[in-house]
Amino acid sequence: MPSLQAGDFRSHRAFAEADTDRFWLEEASRLAWFKAPTRAKDLSQEGVAAWFPDGELNTAWLCLDAHVAAGQGARTALIYDSPVTGQKAQWSFEALRDRVARVAGGLAGLGVEKGDRVVIYMPMVPEALIAMLACARLGAIHSVVFGGFAGRELAVRIDDAAPKVLLTASCGLEADRVIPYGPLVEEALALAARPPKHCVVLERPEAVMALQPGRDHSWTAFEAGAAPVDAVPLAATDPLYILYTSGTTGKPKGVVRDHGGHAVALAASMARVYDTGPGDVFWAASDVGWVVGHSYICYAPLLVGATTVLYEGKPVRTPDASAFWRVMAEYGVKTFFTAPTAFRAMRKEDPEAALRQGYDLSRLKRLMLAGERCDPPTLEWLQDRLAIPVIDHWWQTETGSPICALPAEASWVPKIGSSGVPMPGYELAVLNEAGEPQGPGISGQLALALPLPPGTLPTVWGDPARFSEAYLARFPGYYDTGDGGYIDEDGYVFVMGRTDDVINVAGHRLSTGEIEEAVAGHDAVAECAVVGASDPDRGEVPVGFVVIKDGVNQPPESLEPALLSHVRQALGAFVYFRRAVLVPRLPKTRSGKILRSVLRDLLEGRPPVVPSTIDDVRIVEEIAEALAKTAGSDA
Repeated sequence: MPSLQAGDFRSHRAFAEADTDRFWLEEASRLAWFKAPTRAKDLSQEGVAAWFPDGELNTAWLCLDAHVAAGQGARTALIYDSPVTGQKAQWSFEALRDRVARVAGGLAGLGVEKGDRVVIYMPMVPEALIAMLACARLGAIHSVVFGGFAGRELAVRIDDAAPKVLLTASCGLEADRVIPYGPLVEEALALAARPPKHCVVLERPEAVMALQPGRDHSWTAFEAGAAPVDAVPLAATDPLYILYTSGTTGKPKGVVRDHGGHAVALAASMARVYDTGPGDVFWAASDVGWVVGHSYICYAPLLVGATTVLYEGKPVRTPDASAFWRVMAEYGVKTFFTAPTAFRAMRKEDPEAALRQGYDLSRLKRLMLAGERCDPPTLEWLQDRLAIPVIDHWWQTETGSPICALPAEASWVPKIGSSGVPMPGYELAVLNEAGEPQGPGISGQLALALPLPPGTLPTVWGDPARFSEAYLARFPGYYDTGDGGYIDEDGYVFVMGRTDDVINVAGHRLSTGEIEEAVAGHDAVAECAVVGASDPDRGEVPVGFVVIKDGVNQPPESLEPALLSHVRQALGAFVYFRRAVLVPRLPKTRSGKILRSVLRDLLEGRPPVVPSTIDDVRIVEEIAEALAKTAGSDA
């Protein structure tokens, strides 16, 4: 695959703006199509693009067979590292191709064909990636559900996708516990109105899952007894997968991704954003159940002939805060991608990064952060300890790859607090409530002009009306990102968080992200979240939930006034930050996102709605106890 040349970014972005269709056809020409597209896109009445409509390809073939055909079959494709089991393994492109072809054959034997859906409910094991690629090889549409999701949540996704087959495992593993999947799967299948006819179970030694005759199949026998099948030629517009994301109605939205636009966008991002190509080692420390796992554990590294790392562990407690440093050094990772919450956990346990010593990170060239806005103290902590670019970038489940990032060129200098600049194909605008564009430095709603570039969602599965209502209705001609922020005079984008994280204090619209920055700037703070609480005089006031670093011995009765004073000095008295609740942990989803809705419910005295995605429900009780001990201060 031809690589982008250094110094190309500005010219490429200008090219994308001046002649969008020719730009993307040239980008598409970097892939090995079965039938190369001659048209860039077709547009719907709403301005939504169907990319490369006359092209044919197969994503799994591009990820595996294409490299084997090019004589690179012996190169390492996948590294599996599981500190929770003590297992390590590696597969070449040829060996991984062979396993994928057999599993695809097994699915075909169960009646799975092009266009059928397959739900994958698995932990971080190689078979999860093999399952995704096997579905793609057949033209089946996979829907990965985070392993360990509650049975009811799994049932909702099964009913929406209506799969022929469920691929699962007997259990998932955490640092200190085993999570049996059997009861969760049985609950889901009992609740589902449209359960699949077949379940294939990867049996792990840590837990036994009873197989139901006639429905369930052992993965080992299923794979071993299958005949390999070839990749099916697919239209570029054929769906590759459905990935469910949160919806305001409580019903998950099934984000659809196509084969062609997705492959083109991911390949381009590996060069422009991640500086990764053939033979490089790329590691995204996420989960296959989230979009990062789809894009940057499974598909993108393999598309460009890089080695991808699949890690079954945590940044801490497997065994300690050295875990990430160890993996990067052991496999020679060139580009590492994770969420800021991972490094905050490491910083909390090892504030001086003493455990980094002794690990050779000389091959690490780029560290990427996404999933949430990175607080400046964490960014600065990393920059002080790694003599490489540390890049906070911005994208969404719906976009599939970065909207904004810092190009992989030495001339681009990071700005703390910024997510970089828009990538080619993204026309980003800051709009006020009336949909009017705002000038540099003025905050508003971040929106993307239609049509969106390749790789972005073309619709919501089975519900095009919901797609229009959720993303297109608010600002005609734009996709509403749901995030607020501003663009500075140099064109750098500052994403301040979801617009429901903007609070109005006595007429002042304040970003909770800005207040969180100020709180996190205090030397004692490891992590924090700020939410708005109702106030009879000011409408809303900010309240901070603060996790203190290990080893800080200052008593809570003096820490809270110190934090309030610190924020007042940083932002001004008008912010009216009068309450900092010291908590042992923050409530988070398993992907690391802070559950601010739970914090708001606790503040308002409402019974919190605790979603099944929360990492540990016990934290809610701990926060409620901490709230009861502090009623605020006028410090």
